[in-house]
Amino acid sequence: MSSIPFDEMAAFALVAERKSFGKAAIELGVSRSALSHAMRSLEERLGVRLLNRTTRSVAATEAGERLLLRLRPALAEIGLAVEEINALRDTPGGSLRLTVLSLAARTVIAPVIARFLAAYPAIQVEISVDNALRDIVRDRFDAGIRPGERVERDMVVVRVGGPFRPVVFAAPDYLARRGVPHTPRELQAHDCVRLRLPTSGAFLPWRFAKGGESIEVAVEGRLIVNDAELMIRAVRDGAGIGYEARDSIEPDVATGRLAVLLEDWMPKTAELFLYYPSRRQVPAPLRAFIDFLKKERRATAVA
Repeated sequence: MSSIPFDEMAAFALVAERKSFGKAAIELGVSRSALSHAMRSLEERLGVRLLNRTTRSVAATEAGERLLLRLRPALAEIGLAVEEINALRDTPGGSLRLTVLSLAARTVIAPVIARFLAAYPAIQVEISVDNALRDIVRDRFDAGIRPGERVERDMVVVRVGGPFRPVVFAAPDYLARRGVPHTPRELQAHDCVRLRLPTSGAFLPWRFAKGGESIEVAVEGRLIVNDAELMIRAVRDGAGIGYEARDSIEPDVATGRLAVLLEDWMPKTAELFLYYPSRRQVPAPLRAFIDFLKKERRATAVA
């Protein structure tokens, strides 16, 4: 048997884990046809089928599952070896893959990413903006950024944003038509644009607190979305009342396109955390990014 190129083995592992040529090709930065050809070449070299392909899905065969079981720890060890060498460089290099909440993309990532790239020219960054709670180990992300209550307890966490206070808001023309609610319970008589959480399928809860009293209101409305940006746009256009972190709507509040309601009923604030799996060694690009964020936060606090 001829020697098997390492990149073909690594590519097979990615296809098998993603169960998709398309997703794996995007992560590898190659065309889908090139990746499919590489997998056929690998199967021919080994003399066994590794992947079952249909028009809609890809799944590892029994032989493929056995190979993947052996490859995972080997690839992890190779990754650690590369990181150990990378740590000896004058400036860190390599790739950094992050999955972040849309709020985190706007408030944590966007203000600093250009300066980070300028400071670390050898680091390549991929950012996936997704409001679902992704499995960063399974999906091969180096880290994620989410609110603290949505992070699994076995993760290492670093506070990177907030505090953020949720607010209720609406467009002036909606309030002119339907009236202004003065208590949280009055929201039940209004059209509220509800946000469905991508992971659980439940609705984002509308919580309020005042004078030691905490309540959660089961609002109703004709529009349900799973994207915060779409919800804000719909509320701005007069479709109803929304509930979201104030930082997300501040530009519209400043221009008068949205009005904040029930400010004296707003609950305690939420914070954003960068999280990653506990490892023997944190990848150099991730360590550089964490240190950069900490430095930026200190500079902002001083200013």
